[in-house]
Amino acid sequence: MTIERVFSGIQPTGNLHLGNYLGAIVNFVKMQETHNCLYCVVDLHAITVPPAVWGGPDELRRNIREVTAAFIASGIDPKKQIIFNQSQVAEHAELAWVLNCIARLGWLNRMTQFKEKAGKDRENVSVGLYDYPVLMASDILVYRATHVPVGEDQKQHVELTRDIAQKFNNDFSASIAAQGFGEAYFPLPEPVITGPATRVMSLRDGTKKMSKSDPSDYSRINLTDDADAIAQKIRKAKTDPEPLPSEEKGLEPRPEADNLVGIYAALAGKPKSEVLAEFGGAQFSGFKSNLVDLAVSKLAPLAAEMKRLSGDTAYVDSVLADGADRARVIAAETMTAVKDIMGMVRKK
Repeated sequence: MTIERVFSGIQPTGNLHLGNYLGAIVNFVKMQETHNCLYCVVDLHAITVPPAVWGGPDELRRNIREVTAAFIASGIDPKKQIIFNQSQVAEHAELAWVLNCIARLGWLNRMTQFKEKAGKDRENVSVGLYDYPVLMASDILVYRATHVPVGEDQKQHVELTRDIAQKFNNDFSASIAAQGFGEAYFPLPEPVITGPATRVMSLRDGTKKMSKSDPSDYSRINLTDDADAIAQKIRKAKTDPEPLPSEEKGLEPRPEADNLVGIYAALAGKPKSEVLAEFGGAQFSGFKSNLVDLAVSKLAPLAAEMKRLSGDTAYVDSVLADGADRARVIAAETMTAVKDIMGMVRKK
């Protein structure tokens, strides 16, 4: 029987924000109660863009530690679960090459995120950016993960992972059975997209995703923001002149209202319908005051703990090293099995 195992990761590209927290980290914390979990700082993914974007060596180190601090400050227990950075476990890159030889070019050509990130300058982006989904498949499959908590924008990549896993299982079905693994070696991982704020939008434009790359710092709440900054950004968030509706259907043509209600619901741990039952008919000025109080109570302690942990680099680095050691045991077992299944001669 396959052990239910969770894998997910966040890029260390700086300025972790509310979208990262509500769209991913909150689910990470919940799933550690019911699953064996590996949470990864995916630094190999970060370098698929030019150094000017990811900041160079010093900033990359700082950002790796910041994401690690965010994991721990949010409630992930590094003693019970595995927290590590991707580049410390070489099997991620090793399995990625094997999966490159399984994946089909046509599959990668359909990946919408590459088209969005490459834009019109497609010929000048790195091969790594194009091949990013295969490395992500390797991240998941090297641990034979069964569940992958992701945002809506990563669902297509998890679906590709399932296609790659299925093709490997089909291509080597006889060898998989002969090695004693039954009908399939890799499980087909399930994307886990849950919660009232799986896609947090910009505070300045409700039609755009909250992003660290937005030139306006008022478009996002950074996880390092203090109480004053959080309050100021929420009060300045774009809204419309109408009062809040009493039912969710009333949010459909109102992206900014929908976004703020979704943020409140996620922070309060309740569905949007309950938030609207409480605030329906109210003006945004009153609703924003309540949202400020809620956001500050939830996020300001998180920012303070992140700051404390980020200052203790020895502890953060020890968490990453311990996590990498534990992750490597699982990953090495997978690579041994993959080599045996494919017929590679290896050192015994």
